[in-house]
Amino acid sequence: MLARWHSGSSLMPDVDVGKLKQNLLLACLVISSVTVFYLGQHAMECHHQIEERSQPVKSESTRATMRTGLDLKANKTFAYHKDMPLIFIGGVPQSGTTLMRAMLDAHPDICCGEETRVIPRILAMKQVWSRSSKEKIRLDQAGVTDEVLDSAMRAFLLEIIVKHEEPAPYLCNKDPFALKSLTYLARLFPNARFLLMVQDGWASVHSMISRKVTVAEFDLNSYRNCLTKWNCAIETMYNQYMKVDYKKCMLVQYEQLVLHPERWMRTLLKFHHIPWNHLVLHHEEMIGKPGGVFLSKVERSTDQVIKPVNVGALSKWVGKVVPDVLQDMAVIAPMLVKLGYESYANPPNYRIPDPRILENTRRVYKGEFRLSAFLKEKPD
Repeated sequence: MLARWHSGSSLMPDVDVGKLKQNLLLACLVISSVTVFYLGQHAMECHHQIEERSQPVKSESTRATMRTGLDLKANKTFAYHKDMPLIFIGGVPQSGTTLMRAMLDAHPDICCGEETRVIPRILAMKQVWSRSSKEKIRLDQAGVTDEVLDSAMRAFLLEIIVKHEEPAPYLCNKDPFALKSLTYLARLFPNARFLLMVQDGWASVHSMISRKVTVAEFDLNSYRNCLTKWNCAIETMYNQYMKVDYKKCMLVQYEQLVLHPERWMRTLLKFHHIPWNHLVLHHEEMIGKPGGVFLSKVERSTDQVIKPVNVGALSKWVGKVVPDVLQDMAVIAPMLVKLGYESYANPPNYRIPDPRILENTRRVYKGEFRLSAFLKEKPD
């Protein structure tokens, strides 16, 4: 028994060592296989990345700045991109821009919405960057090139225009001073069209002063100052208007729109390739209705556009002309003549309105159109 035990005990360590070697070899084989597998997979990933990097970069128009918003009411997705047919309405404040956007807003295929206020400010900031050669060098050195800025501006403007209003086949923006950057907007949005609203400078300035409509850099205590600033602003926009393809821009005189709305609205819709709809002649009936016209309680022109189109505002400035300013009009506001107005006419002759407009004006003077209840609530 002792001999058997001793002989057995001497064999046990050899057996254990053999199994241990076998297990170690097997473990090494498994580890090697896993390592080779992962190295191979990593090599394939690197190969794909190298292939992707070697491919030419897609331009913005093909990779799509296309995003999707959600129309919860219709439960439909709404795609938007830089090539969509946007409409921009601009001009000096108190020149009929609000009336124009309200009339277009009444069309079931168009949505404009209230002024965004941020669009002309961001465009003005971009102009400051572009005009400063020193700032331009600094931006280029930082990699913020014109291409990068344009892409960012395009995305920003689209987000604001699309998200602040309801989806529609034709989206419209009405920020009066945005058209100071008309040529730049035309470059950002190649299929956009532009409406430049103009009004007799005397009427615009009198409206600002009498209604106390604050406009940056306009001194409401001085007709001379306001007319000088009016001339400068409309000249800037008019010069931009003249540089853009005539197929993309239209100049609209407020007086003619008011006197002959059907003729002008038919022309405008045809210009934008939008089907005719009679609702554009009755925007006041669409205020506050789904898919209709929504007005801001804080925009100063709101209490005017709740009324049907009428000629009441055309002659309010007559008799309010300051004599010493009138005699200097050729120097103060030479743009009046260029836009087809008479510098010294008081009262002016804007021609005869359509019969429908005469009837609308009679009804307005009778007091049938007053401030809507929801607009009477003053904002805090």
